[in-house]
Amino acid sequence: MLVILGFAMIIVFMTLIMTKRLSPILALIIVPTVFGLFTGAGLGIGEMVMDAIADMSSTAALLLFAIIYFGIMIDVGLFDKLVGFILKVAGHDPVKVVMGTALLTGAVSLDGDGSTTFIVVTAAMLPIYQRLEMSPVVLTCVAGLINGTLNIVPWGGPTARASSALQIDANDIFAPMVPALAAGLLVCFVFAYFLGISERRRLAKNGVAWVDESRSGTSGSKRSDLVGAVARSSSGSNSSSGSGSGAANGGTTSATLADGDSDSLDAGSGNNSGSGSALTDTALDPNRATLRPKLFWFNLILTVAVMVMLIADLLPLPYLFMIAMVIALMVNFPNIKAQQEELASHASAIIAVVAMVMAAGVLTGIMSGTGMVDAMAEWLVAVIPSSMGPYMAVITGLLSIPMTFFMSNDAFYFGILPVLAETASHFGISAADMARASITGQPVHMQSPLVPAILLLVSLSGVELGDHHKKVLWRALIVSLVMLTVGVLIGVIAIG
Repeated sequence: MLVILGFAMIIVFMTLIMTKRLSPILALIIVPTVFGLFTGAGLGIGEMVMDAIADMSSTAALLLFAIIYFGIMIDVGLFDKLVGFILKVAGHDPVKVVMGTALLTGAVSLDGDGSTTFIVVTAAMLPIYQRLEMSPVVLTCVAGLINGTLNIVPWGGPTARASSALQIDANDIFAPMVPALAAGLLVCFVFAYFLGISERRRLAKNGVAWVDESRSGTSGSKRSDLVGAVARSSSGSNSSSGSGSGAANGGTTSATLADGDSDSLDAGSGNNSGSGSALTDTALDPNRATLRPKLFWFNLILTVAVMVMLIADLLPLPYLFMIAMVIALMVNFPNIKAQQEELASHASAIIAVVAMVMAAGVLTGIMSGTGMVDAMAEWLVAVIPSSMGPYMAVITGLLSIPMTFFMSNDAFYFGILPVLAETASHFGISAADMARASITGQPVHMQSPLVPAILLLVSLSGVELGDHHKKVLWRALIVSLVMLTVGVLIGVIAIG
């Protein structure tokens, strides 16, 4: 019964958020509560949920203060020069912008921390997507794919967990998987390229002209910064069927995000004209009152210091961002009223992401507390016939795709992988092979609503989780299967 209820709960939850019958926050609370009551948990549900929320409190604190800190840095203009540099390199070509997103995500992802990666990537790239009227769902899709694929680095979560659970060296798991990782990243970049092509075509279809400055000889300084916003605003076509607030930038995005193919940016008032007016009400508004050009070097040094301390792990991350936020706020906004206004301007972003993390605690708490996770794992292990024993490594890789999406990495690597590895040992398959297979599902895992970092990414980008899933899940599935297949072909994931 627990197995049936567990899978039914997952199906109902995913259906509700992908069809937009419920928002993710409501679905994360209501669906597990209803199914938890069916398990007979009764009033014990409250304790299960509170235990899970307590475990997530440090993550919520990290996201809360990190959002405020990077929000301040965006407001004061720290990233304006970076955005300008990226635009100079990429021009106004959506393909180059999307490929730049992939490269930036890959570089920052090497620190092994998804939250930091998504904060930096959205801070740098989202204003560019807004400026060019590109779909933010493309940003979340590319960032999620690249970060999920690189999540298997030895200092990342899954490889370290597999190493601990099976008591083998993390490098013995990762090093042989480098070719598979390279293949997965190659597929990610191919997806990024075609997403850029799709964006270029969509913008052209909507009347947004793209100019190849390298061929046309048009200078970026002479070219209108409005891109297609002038045509839209002059025709008065600023209507759309939905709206979302870009959490990281304080801008106003007016979009229909169904599958991310019909996004449009409200670039400001209907009278946009002149250089830079398309940026009004966005993070790149050159006339925003919060700009602090005289404090650029201070803010840059502070941010670099925060990144160094983050990588060096000198302080707990929530406390690190608390201190950084206080310093940034006091220096850039010495007036108390200005400090209050700056904090208030990021309230919607804070509420959205922290509420999502707390709501995710309801799902994880009830799944673990009622025993659904354990029952589902035992059932999956039991239904594998003994004749499939020689293929246990491949089966483990396939199981890691859905199971790490619907449960935490801790539950999978410490609860399920040891059982699968013990079974595989009877068929001559080593623990290292099992561990390598188990990490191939990470591109899909990273898109799970149970992963706080992905909730941060969609919140900062102003994207619905269901829209992100529609765009990213099938691509992440292909990346995982490619990594698993290459691992088998090169012999690092054995078939007994």
